Amino acid sequence: MGPRLALLLPLFAVLWLGLAGPGPGPGAARADGPAEDPALEPARVVVAFDRERIEPLIVEGIAERTSGRSVAANDPVRIASISKLVMALAALRLAEAGVVDLQADISDYLGWRVRAPGFPDVPVTLAQILSHRAGLRDAGGYIVPLGESLREKLADPRSWHADAPPGDAPFAYANLGSPVVASVLEAASGERYDVLLERLVFAPLGIEACVNWTRCSPGRIARAVALYRDTGEPARDFPGDLPPDCAIPVARGVPCDLSDYVPGSNASVFSPQGGVRIGMVDLARIGQALVRGGEGIVSEQGLAAMLASARPRVAGQPYFCGYGRGIQAIETPGRTCLDDLFGDGAVRFGHPGEAYGLRAGLWFDPATGQGLAYFLTAVPPRIGAEGASGFDPREIALVQRALRLQAGRQAMRP
Repeated sequence: MGPRLALLLPLFAVLWLGLAGPGPGPGAARADGPAEDPALEPARVVVAFDRERIEPLIVEGIAERTSGRSVAANDPVRIASISKLVMALAALRLAEAGVVDLQADISDYLGWRVRAPGFPDVPVTLAQILSHRAGLRDAGGYIVPLGESLREKLADPRSWHADAPPGDAPFAYANLGSPVVASVLEAASGERYDVLLERLVFAPLGIEACVNWTRCSPGRIARAVALYRDTGEPARDFPGDLPPDCAIPVARGVPCDLSDYVPGSNASVFSPQGGVRIGMVDLARIGQALVRGGEGIVSEQGLAAMLASARPRVAGQPYFCGYGRGIQAIETPGRTCLDDLFGDGAVRFGHPGEAYGLRAGLWFDPATGQGLAYFLTAVPPRIGAEGASGFDPREIALVQRALRLQAGRQAMRP
């Protein structure tokens, strides 16, 4: 080694740490959250992807506090409403295969009549539900545990918008629609929803993921990221909330047993509105397939139609200003919305996730082919408007930190 190179190496090291080094040390204050006891630091993971590469940028914090296990880049976590995007991809695959028609009356698949009270002649379609325009509402609840009836839930007038028929009802983000969609997919295919997702989305991409842990291996379950509220209270997927303990919603007095489950009867037991467990590297694989034009999942034409459905302005929405068939468009020019996350003027598509102290996202720019998959835990609950964005300030700070790291690494590549 020459003397000039030896003198320059420390400088290179400093530059590298400044551009792409690890996050702040234990107990340090950080822009995306308060200082933490190292044993209690919330888990945060951000993975970048493009058409060729998947790269973890931030991997820090504790996956499960009892054991003190540190989180790893692909540890599975409950991604909340990003699960709706996964569901929409499964629906699109079945539509392209001719198994379902997104414009058909869902009654034809379920075998019983689905109608909004007051509108007995107006059919309900998968396209309406995926776009949150079927008139469904969460006022009567949206979790239908094993042993209870989805049909009875939909007979409750509180489950519907009263003043306009499906298709004409104003946009309302409703979790209840997801069990309905998943049940229709089951009824049309004859397969359980968890099996469908594995066959249609996960297996083609080499992903091990599952819903409510039903088809994940014991080794995968052992790597679960526990969700904690900002108070420190365990919320989901902590020891005792994982298999072999019951991990599906079950009515009181009903055994936790899916052996006699009939596909199409009540897919709410798989929590299609939020129950996917997947690591961020694997979630990035889904994003990568989408920036490759749907490769391995859906056709280019089907994906293009899906993205186009999210572009029209959604009237009266401060945050879901661009929402289509299971996918959201954010930061679209020409409309004022509370959806600033990246702040670089590029339109991105994907879906947010928020539940049990978790904030998460899968977002991609089809023009550049770049995107991020991320989550952070122990985030305080939403209280009204959050300033300039519907995203949490910690979430925004985490994404911005990831973008700086990504830019530094890209600058250092040959």
